[in-house]
Amino acid sequence: MARSDLIIKLVKAGVSGNENEVRATAEAIAADEHAKKHSGVADRIRHVLETTWQKQTSDKTQHQGVRIRDGSGGIQRRETYKQLSELYLTKPTRNACHELIEEQHCADILRANGLEPRHRLLLAGPPGNGKTSLAEALATELALPLFVVRYDAVVTSYLGETAQRLRRLFDFIKTEPCVLFFDEFDAIGKERGDLHETGEIKRVVTTLLLQLDDLPTYCVLIGATNHPELLDRATWRRFELRLDIGKPTDSQMTSYFSDQLKQLPGATGYTAKRLLSDVKPKNFSEAENFFLDIRRRIALSRGEITIRSIISDRIRMWQEKIEIPGEFIHHGAKINHPIS
Repeated sequence: MARSDLIIKLVKAGVSGNENEVRATAEAIAADEHAKKHSGVADRIRHVLETTWQKQTSDKTQHQGVRIRDGSGGIQRRETYKQLSELYLTKPTRNACHELIEEQHCADILRANGLEPRHRLLLAGPPGNGKTSLAEALATELALPLFVVRYDAVVTSYLGETAQRLRRLFDFIKTEPCVLFFDEFDAIGKERGDLHETGEIKRVVTTLLLQLDDLPTYCVLIGATNHPELLDRATWRRFELRLDIGKPTDSQMTSYFSDQLKQLPGATGYTAKRLLSDVKPKNFSEAENFFLDIRRRIALSRGEITIRSIISDRIRMWQEKIEIPGEFIHHGAKINHPIS
């Protein structure tokens, strides 16, 4: 049976004559039924929606373009290929992710016992250590589409408009099981007690909290932040799982280097530990860029340069790059650039 709150919302929308709200709620009910493995009911609801509204909305759609109601302009659908087994996670983080996946896959068992699966996850930690990759991997493991929030299409300077767009975005998300990813979540979930923030951000956070509370469990929401201390305390409590994606350990980075070396063609002449000690990357992002650089040079060498020579050359190039605030030094030449 559909959630009672959705049924009540549907009745209210029907009585008030709000056709857009009727459709949005009916789509949410269909998604809820689909998540409960009631595919027949879900398909029948969607069929009624398509056949009933097709003629009524065709002319409006041609003249107005994308409907304002659906909120799809505030998200970007991203294809995912990463798997959880490919990521270098700590044991507690990996176990927590496996539990989340299990609960979502066995949601019908939990509901039969009056329980709901966890579906709100916060990833906190410095940049470049795999928060986005983990969100993509979870979407892959859950076999759900990944929707990434586009702040440029949601946040606006007009009073009250950001909160309205946020509501439309969540209305759209509720129409199908998915993973919704908020990167830089602190940009929209800031502490309301901050004296430097305007009343507008307080309204946005209040709207966000209401939408988080109303988000159905078949929609998995993942927030990522480099600055968890900036989050509103009430926002922080809304997340059922909070994972620290910190700087990789020496063991994790050594495993990463070892796996990457195995994927290179031919003899490299380097062990993972030796190469790691020469490169000393600060995070997984830097390590990934280093190996991508090697693969580019291998492809462009067309077999005329040995793999060992290419790696030695990339190490030298890597060690000669020194980044400091406000300037970039490369091969002894200083180039000034603005600090963003």
